[in-house]
Amino acid sequence: MPRTISLPVIPLREAVLFPGVTVPIGAGRPATLAAIEAALAEPQRLVFVSAQRENAEEASPEILYTIGTIARIMQVQRGASGMQLVLQGERRGIALRIAPERDYLLATVREAEELPPLDPHAATYQALLREARERAAELGGKAGLPREAVQRFLADVDDPGQFADAVAAHLELAVAERQALLETLSVEERLRRVLVFLQRQIAVLDAQEEIKSKVQEEIGGRQREIYLREQLKAIQKELGGDGRANDADALREKLAALPLPEAARKEVDRELGRLERMAGESMEAQVIRTYLETIAELPWGKRSEEHLDLARAAEILERDHFGLGEVKDRILEFLAVRSLRQRATPTAATSPGEAVDARAGGAESDASAKDAGTGRAPILLFVGPPGVGKTSVAQSIARAMGREYVRISLGGARDEADIRGHRRTYVGAMPGRIIQGMKQAGTKNPVFLLDEVDKLGVSYQGDPSAALLEVLDPAQNDSFTDHYLGVPFDLGEVLFIATANFIQSIPGPLLDRMEVVEFSGYTEREKLEIAKRFLLPRQLREAGLSAAQLRIGDDALLAAITGYTREAGVRQLEREIGRLARKVARRIAAAELEGASIDPAEIERLLGRPKVHPERAAAADQIGVATGMFYTPVGGDIMFVEATTMPGKGELVLTGQLGDVMKESARAAWSYAKAHAAEFGIDEQEFAQDVHIHVPAGAIPKDGPSAGVTMSVALVSALARQPARHDLAMTGEITLSGRVLPIGGVKEKVLGAVRAGITTILLPLANEADLGDLPADVRARLTVHAVSHLDEVLALALRGAALHEGHLTFAAVERPAADTAH
Repeated sequence: MPRTISLPVIPLREAVLFPGVTVPIGAGRPATLAAIEAALAEPQRLVFVSAQRENAEEASPEILYTIGTIARIMQVQRGASGMQLVLQGERRGIALRIAPERDYLLATVREAEELPPLDPHAATYQALLREARERAAELGGKAGLPREAVQRFLADVDDPGQFADAVAAHLELAVAERQALLETLSVEERLRRVLVFLQRQIAVLDAQEEIKSKVQEEIGGRQREIYLREQLKAIQKELGGDGRANDADALREKLAALPLPEAARKEVDRELGRLERMAGESMEAQVIRTYLETIAELPWGKRSEEHLDLARAAEILERDHFGLGEVKDRILEFLAVRSLRQRATPTAATSPGEAVDARAGGAESDASAKDAGTGRAPILLFVGPPGVGKTSVAQSIARAMGREYVRISLGGARDEADIRGHRRTYVGAMPGRIIQGMKQAGTKNPVFLLDEVDKLGVSYQGDPSAALLEVLDPAQNDSFTDHYLGVPFDLGEVLFIATANFIQSIPGPLLDRMEVVEFSGYTEREKLEIAKRFLLPRQLREAGLSAAQLRIGDDALLAAITGYTREAGVRQLEREIGRLARKVARRIAAAELEGASIDPAEIERLLGRPKVHPERAAAADQIGVATGMFYTPVGGDIMFVEATTMPGKGELVLTGQLGDVMKESARAAWSYAKAHAAEFGIDEQEFAQDVHIHVPAGAIPKDGPSAGVTMSVALVSALARQPARHDLAMTGEITLSGRVLPIGGVKEKVLGAVRAGITTILLPLANEADLGDLPADVRARLTVHAVSHLDEVLALALRGAALHEGHLTFAAVERPAADTAH
């Protein structure tokens, strides 16, 4: 029967004491020192040593393992910071109870009995014991222990349980693994676990030795390679060789096959010579090799074969895009010119052999061949609001011509090195975006899209738009020099296409090098067709729906266009259609319905309240209120200019966040009205009052000269007490003498007025030709008055007004007693 004793507790942090093992420990915690003193007071000097489950500063019964080791204190040495003592493990013990006793922990411990093997003479048990002893000897040898010491250790320990404990004490194990071995009372199971840990540690040592030998071998091989390379150079020099390194042969052959210009060939040969004279592992050699590999990857002579079939090009453009008639015409004109020049190429070249010789002979011959062939391509600039198809048209051009397509975005680029690259003297230098794009294309004549060219930035690092001047100049870009390459590269065969939203943001010299192709916004009818042909099928595919599962009628699409989008393009419209498709897909996936047919009422139920509230035509004529037209990048619309008189000192008050140009137009209208007050039937006393002109939507900044006509009508209407027509929208700039000058954005402005329900339009005479940009169905519904003088404007815009022999007259109209302006 195992005996039970009470022993002071010594808790161990990050350690486990095995029976039969002697270890030194340091003690400094007050409770531990008190436990040691209590044990020293007894003749047997026994303690219960238990490991902590967690690394706490103060030990408590809850964090101590219940199975530990009954140990004897062999030696004690006191010091200023605590005690140093030697503990010898006696046997395993199980703590039945651990509780505080004065200043330390006291444990009631029962000795644990080990479980011997069922048959000590069994072959499996004997094989396990022998394998464990052999692996222990092998581990001792690999760990660098003397062989005699290992043999002595194995000879001194005969008992299998003691052997397992002694080996476990010398293994590199975690505390939890050591504690698990301590708690294993079965001798055979403990031997088996120890053998597993022995095998694992031997495998770790083997892997460590293998890694060490490989590293030493690699270092030695590299040093040997350097030594042999230097010997080879010396031998080649003695034999009169050129010192060419074997690892540069493939690169030299690749570069030799390229039709490089003379300047590039000279630079490549010089860098190759430098590469072969230096060690391959040096940093400078790596830089030179990267440079030469970049040269080798550029398309110096590789071209895409063009397929300039105008009928096919027209078919591709028509299939990919709806509308954009002028844009398509300009692109087809460009392709037609290239086709004719390409046909003239055989008559310009003497023979195919001479053409090949000219191409391989240098840049001058190559340029002459190019001039005789397709010629220098113009630089096209696509200008228009977002979402109207500028980028996709460029892709269609590349597909129609059979050329590679490359796109780089210049939005936010603020460093000249983005365009021209970094010089090779800088660490991490690399070519600019132009050369990288050419490497990506792999041909000398791709379609190269420079996206968002109006959003280039300027910083202390340079002006990237200035670096583009050479790229986009057909007379200079055949010798474009990237800072990284350091040699000219021919960009003359590249078809550059730039895109921009605002032409005013492009510097003048850069704009001068490009041919502007304007993209205007789509009308509602055009958006409807685009939605039916392109947007709806694409969103159905993305939502996993078929055409039968979701049907959206024309009226529903028009409701989405007018009530939920306010844009020149169709991006937001596609998002709204996608929202519809996803909502229907969710209900179909939940088996709530099998399909849906969307009408305008269903549009509002699915998408919520309309987000866009465009202006509508006024319901009746009003004094001092005139209807104008304005243009924004997202389309045109109408606005109301309101004027009213009030007691004051004869001052003109302007509100509505007006810019300087609009304020000047208002003052010009004021001066013209004062100068011609008698003709307009305005009492001189009216000018003694203050006049307030306001343009609603006061939170939105407004500027531009085209509101001059509208302000004049509103001002004269308020002063002459004559109502202005509510069914007439107008635009135009005025001068102090009353002339009406032309303005821009006629198409968008007129479409905005038609959308608001107004079909009678007043335009400057010089803008009459711009009506040809309007769709035929819109032009058929319009009544347009082209005017050249403000008197004509007032005769048309004010009720009861007419021009008689060049003078403005008013019919008898009952005038209200006070102004009414809304």
